[in-house]
Amino acid sequence: MTEEVKTQPGENEQRVIVHYDTRLPKLTFLQRILIPMIGWAVWAVIRILGPTIRFEVLGGQKAGRDYRPDLPPNVYAFWHRCIISATWYFRNRNAVLMNTTNFDGQWTRRVIERLGYDTAQGSSTRGGLRGLAVMARRLEEGVDAAFTIDGPRGPKYVAKPGPVMLARRAGRPIVLFHIGLERAWTLRKTWDLMQIPKPFTRAVLMIAPLLDVLRDADRETLEEKHREMQKTLERVRDVAESWFSLTEAERERERAEWN
Repeated sequence: MTEEVKTQPGENEQRVIVHYDTRLPKLTFLQRILIPMIGWAVWAVIRILGPTIRFEVLGGQKAGRDYRPDLPPNVYAFWHRCIISATWYFRNRNAVLMNTTNFDGQWTRRVIERLGYDTAQGSSTRGGLRGLAVMARRLEEGVDAAFTIDGPRGPKYVAKPGPVMLARRAGRPIVLFHIGLERAWTLRKTWDLMQIPKPFTRAVLMIAPLLDVLRDADRETLEEKHREMQKTLERVRDVAESWFSLTEAERERERAEWN
């Protein structure tokens, strides 16, 4: 008598399956009701506060006032902390954003799509590879792609490798930026210390020089680019967050360097 042995997927196979899984999670009845309500409420807050923000843009090319939709697309990456002000500034530019499929991601998706973005479903823990494939296809179509690089749940200020992987596959550079606010409400109990801009606040958008990743980059080069991305994001964050505590002379020196 022979015994039938049921084999289970190996660890690597399970990991691949998870990273291609973009099925929506099971939600409670209350969560399903809350998704449209939260989506409309957050959109309304951004739509009311956004027009009052006064932006100063330092560095960059296409991302600032020189933006033109006919220019080649780029990969964008920024910290989750400034997602509200960034979502407003880059609105209606036909960009595609990586968006998680969990409860928070489902109401967030409604907000960002109302602000003129497309979404690719996935995250660093589930559906990420399929999300990257969608973003790569959109880049080929001429659409920018963007990541909240430490999202969806942190750790705060720890960059994930998605933009480097996508940049290599698409042959497009990475734009790294951060937005500092003069006056904001900081959500102290959230993992990212998210900032909600106060009405009529000033904001500074710091954009680093383009980070290029070659299509034939090997694993060691990708890891090096990942470290460079982390370091650059920290730098633009530190400058932007401290901007409104600088003297005007110090700001002028920074402007000269970045522009």
